[in-house]
Amino acid sequence: MDARPLTLIHDELVDYEKAMVTMDELIADRQEDRRPDTLWLLSHPKVFTVGRRTLTEHLPDPSHGIPVVTTTRGGQLTYHGPGQLVGYLIVKLRTGEGVVDYIREVELRLVEALAAVGVAAERRDTPPGSELLTGVWTRDTGRKIVSIGMRASKGVTSHGFAINVDGDLTPWDLAVPCGMPDVDMTSVSRETHSGDMTSVAAAVAAAFEAQ
Repeated sequence: MDARPLTLIHDELVDYEKAMVTMDELIADRQEDRRPDTLWLLSHPKVFTVGRRTLTEHLPDPSHGIPVVTTTRGGQLTYHGPGQLVGYLIVKLRTGEGVVDYIREVELRLVEALAAVGVAAERRDTPPGSELLTGVWTRDTGRKIVSIGMRASKGVTSHGFAINVDGDLTPWDLAVPCGMPDVDMTSVSRETHSGDMTSVAAAVAAAFEAQ
């Protein structure tokens, strides 16, 4: 992959809707070249977020008490919560590069980051007629460990990825994640019996050449 160094912002737990306000400000600044390409690492309190292709029957039962927020990103339903590392990518696409092209690069960089913390992982091509296999899967167990949902506006990407590190995985069972009823969501700690947010964040920053 060609070098594409990013500026890193690293926060801890940030309310999802407040993060969206900040993300919009970062996007506007990047569109006007007031800031460089940026990777923002953070986590959110428990929340389900809904992409533009999410089916109503995939939503969680409201009785579980976890908020559901509609977003502007692509993709389907995903879950965010403590113990998950979220990365928002505010990046100006290169000439002739589309958001899907950049998502392929993001997948490969995250495969590299996971390898650095002991998880053998892979991206997958989508077979014709199948649900999009955007994201990253573990190579040995075939479980999904990274969700990705992005969009581009005026040539600048937004939203990004979520890596399950060491948080509670049970909320994933309350809805249909990523449009895949049979997907088995996993985490770094489930796959390696170790791993922590600090080491995973450092590996991700290194893989994205972010500092």
